[in-house]
Amino acid sequence: MPSARPTPPAAAGPSIHLRAAFTWLAVYSMIMATQTLLGPLLGSLSLPLRTLVVTGVVVPAVVYALVPAILRAYGALRRHGTRRGVKRTKGMCWPTWR
Repeated sequence: MPSARPTPPAAAGPSIHLRAAFTWLAVYSMIMATQTLLGPLLGSLSLPLRTLVVTGVVVPAVVYALVPAILRAYGALRRHGTRRGVKRTKGMCWPTWR
Protein backbone atom coordinates (compact mmCIF):
# COMPACT_ATOMS: atom_id res chain seq x y z
CA MET A 1 0.00 0.00 0.00
CA PRO A 2 1.42 3.43 -0.90
CA SER A 3 2.42 5.82 1.85
CA ALA A 4 -0.19 8.40 2.82
CA ARG A 5 2.49 11.00 3.54
CA PRO A 6 2.98 13.55 0.77
CA THR A 7 6.52 13.99 -0.42
CA PRO A 8 7.98 17.46 -0.02
CA PRO A 9 8.56 19.34 -3.26
CA ALA A 10 12.10 19.27 -4.61
CA ALA A 11 14.14 22.39 -4.01
CA ALA A 12 14.34 24.54 -7.08
CA GLY A 13 17.81 24.82 -8.56
CA PRO A 14 19.35 27.93 -10.05
CA SER A 15 17.81 29.44 -13.16
CA ILE A 16 18.99 28.35 -16.57
CA HIS A 17 20.79 31.68 -16.94
CA LEU A 18 22.69 31.19 -13.71
CA ARG A 19 23.58 27.60 -14.69
CA ALA A 20 24.86 28.92 -18.04
CA ALA A 21 27.00 31.49 -16.21
CA PHE A 22 28.37 28.79 -13.87
CA THR A 23 29.15 26.54 -16.84
CA TRP A 24 30.88 29.36 -18.69
CA LEU A 25 32.94 30.17 -15.59
CA ALA A 26 33.99 26.53 -15.25
CA VAL A 27 34.80 26.11 -18.97
CA TYR A 28 36.75 29.36 -19.18
CA SER A 29 38.83 28.66 -16.08
CA MET A 30 39.51 25.07 -17.13
CA ILE A 31 40.58 26.08 -20.65
CA MET A 32 42.91 28.69 -19.20
CA ALA A 33 44.42 26.19 -16.76
CA THR A 34 44.80 23.50 -19.43
CA GLN A 35 46.42 25.90 -21.90
CA THR A 36 48.78 27.17 -19.20
CA LEU A 37 49.80 23.71 -18.02
CA LEU A 38 49.81 21.81 -21.30
CA GLY A 39 50.49 24.66 -23.74
CA PRO A 40 54.23 24.04 -24.03
CA LEU A 41 53.63 20.33 -24.64
CA LEU A 42 50.86 20.90 -27.19
CA GLY A 43 52.47 23.76 -29.09
CA SER A 44 53.95 21.52 -31.78
CA LEU A 45 50.65 19.74 -32.51
CA SER A 46 48.28 20.77 -35.29
CA LEU A 47 45.26 22.85 -34.28
CA PRO A 48 42.72 19.99 -34.64
CA LEU A 49 44.84 17.64 -32.54
CA ARG A 50 45.56 20.33 -29.93
CA THR A 51 41.82 21.08 -29.74
CA LEU A 52 41.08 17.36 -29.34
CA VAL A 53 43.46 17.07 -26.39
CA VAL A 54 42.25 20.27 -24.70
CA THR A 55 38.56 19.37 -25.05
CA GLY A 56 39.31 15.82 -23.90
CA VAL A 57 40.65 17.26 -20.65
CA VAL A 58 38.25 20.18 -20.22
CA VAL A 59 34.84 18.59 -20.91
CA PRO A 60 35.04 15.73 -18.40
CA ALA A 61 36.56 17.99 -15.75
CA VAL A 62 33.80 20.57 -16.19
CA VAL A 63 30.91 18.09 -16.40
CA TYR A 64 31.94 15.73 -13.61
CA ALA A 65 33.83 18.00 -11.22
CA LEU A 66 33.65 21.76 -11.65
CA VAL A 67 29.98 22.45 -12.39
CA PRO A 68 28.71 20.06 -9.68
CA ALA A 69 31.12 21.67 -7.19
CA ILE A 70 29.95 25.16 -8.16
CA LEU A 71 26.30 24.12 -7.83
CA ARG A 72 26.95 22.57 -4.40
CA ALA A 73 28.68 25.76 -3.25
CA TYR A 74 25.82 27.86 -4.61
CA GLY A 75 23.28 25.68 -2.79
CA ALA A 76 25.25 25.93 0.45
CA LEU A 77 25.42 29.71 0.14
CA ARG A 78 21.68 29.92 -0.48
CA ARG A 79 20.93 27.67 2.51
CA HIS A 80 23.32 29.70 4.67
CA GLY A 81 21.65 32.93 3.56
CA THR A 82 18.20 31.58 4.45
CA ARG A 83 19.29 30.83 8.01
CA ARG A 84 20.81 34.30 8.41
CA GLY A 85 17.63 36.28 7.73
CA VAL A 86 17.74 36.72 3.98
CA LYS A 87 14.44 36.85 2.13
CA ARG A 88 14.30 35.13 -1.27
CA THR A 89 12.36 36.70 -4.09
CA LYS A 90 12.17 34.88 -7.42
CA GLY A 91 15.60 33.31 -7.10
CA MET A 92 17.26 36.43 -5.72
CA CYS A 93 18.39 36.90 -2.14
CA TRP A 94 17.59 40.19 -0.48
CA PRO A 95 18.57 41.18 3.06
CA THR A 96 15.55 41.53 5.35
CA TRP A 97 16.67 44.91 6.74
CA ARG A 98 15.52 46.74 3.59
